[in-house]
Amino acid sequence: MAKKKVVDLVTETLEPFLGKEGYCLYNTEFIKEGKDWFLRVFIEKAPERPGEWPGDVNTDDCEKVSRFLSEELDRLDPVEKNYYLEVSSPGMDRPLFKEEHFERYKGRSVDVRLFESIGGKKSFTGKLSEVSDRSIRLEDEKREVIELPREKISKINLTIVF
Repeated sequence: MAKKKVVDLVTETLEPFLGKEGYCLYNTEFIKEGKDWFLRVFIEKAPERPGEWPGDVNTDDCEKVSRFLSEELDRLDPVEKNYYLEVSSPGMDRPLFKEEHFERYKGRSVDVRLFESIGGKKSFTGKLSEVSDRSIRLEDEKREVIELPREKISKINLTIVF
């Protein structure tokens, strides 16, 4: 089964269960690393009210979701190759993939890595202030606005602040 179809099937299989159990799906990926395949599922606790996100998931939460998904995937048997199933939190330095992630974390500090440099730099850190289809805007520590074209961005993660 193609990578996208695996991700779509996992999403369809998991979302009703997650909703019933008080979780939501942050991201799913099915990737090859070296000779091994990994099906990674990232979950969060669902907000009780819009915009009010509760604490992080713990190992018990991940185990509950992993058991359910493992049983379902064994029953459906959609993947012909061997793979490792991993269920976890997206982490404190979670990557931002979807538009809903960008909206949710506006105003938070992010680390941005680029495919190619802009002004001699390939990495930027700043407060995520605006997001459009074409670019994102950051405000750096000097309150200067940096606009970065989306096609040049390789990844964006929340900054870990201690």
